[in-house]
Amino acid sequence: MSAGLPLELWLPAHQRFSPAHPLQRLLARADRLDHGPRGYLAGLQHYFSCTGAQLPAAALTRQQLAGDADDALWLSADPCWVQAEMNGARLLACGQLGLDMEQAQALAQPLRPVFGDAGMQLELSSPDRWHLRLPGGSPIPTFAAPEQALGEDLFQHLPQGPKGRRWRVLINEIQVLLHQHPLNSDRRAQGLPPVNSLWLWGGGVLPHQVSTRWASVVSDDLLLQALARKAGVACQSRSADAVRAAQAGTLVDLQDLPVAQIEQDWWPTLDELLRRQPVTLAFADGGRWRHGPWHRLRFWRAGRAR
Repeated sequence: MSAGLPLELWLPAHQRFSPAHPLQRLLARADRLDHGPRGYLAGLQHYFSCTGAQLPAAALTRQQLAGDADDALWLSADPCWVQAEMNGARLLACGQLGLDMEQAQALAQPLRPVFGDAGMQLELSSPDRWHLRLPGGSPIPTFAAPEQALGEDLFQHLPQGPKGRRWRVLINEIQVLLHQHPLNSDRRAQGLPPVNSLWLWGGGVLPHQVSTRWASVVSDDLLLQALARKAGVACQSRSADAVRAAQAGTLVDLQDLPVAQIEQDWWPTLDELLRRQPVTLAFADGGRWRHGPWHRLRFWRAGRAR
């Protein structure tokens, strides 16, 4: 399954790394590969193949967190922060808003009847990951993933047309209830962003089969961990020891980390890997390079990779 695959590092966009960082010098001496997928979901679909056309993120993450996805139809409903503006609203954060389970349950309490009236059941799988269980066969419009909408006008990513009207009304009602919630008043008083909306995305049913070429994965990303588990692939949490011990056939996921953290905290470990074995460096913007330890001897190649 992983025959011939080197170790692969999945990293943030290449252009976000400092031009002066040693990584750029190594890339200048490495072999440039064909362009790969751009973005988080495209990357996951490149590394893992699911039965069905879409990646059912909601069902996969529900199964990973609660183990009860079964054959139900799921939709992610993750707590988020939407900033109102003169001509609309903008998605500024989704998940990772510092909620504990008690706070999450308090926010969800007035929302449950609204979803119940719409035939949906709201489940809090974790403080940052909420899920809707929908009746089987329910039509679900295409919802944008959070990565596709962050920083952009909310209206551009809402389901449009007559079929989307039900969802737009539902989202608006949820936003009104959350805006009025006393917990958000407390958060504003503490200088914290409000949890004033839910981001709906990733609908579908748990796939019967997930396959991958990789023998093992190192990642802290919930959806990637869920895919690895469904594919029957060993998955370790991200740590310096786990990355240091990674061998050929392993996918090491660092794409969600701040670039500054990779350049400073993680670079000694990554440099050790690059000195020891061939590594494919795959960046979130699609750039890909293959680096072998012997490439450091290509002194005639200097400067920054392009």
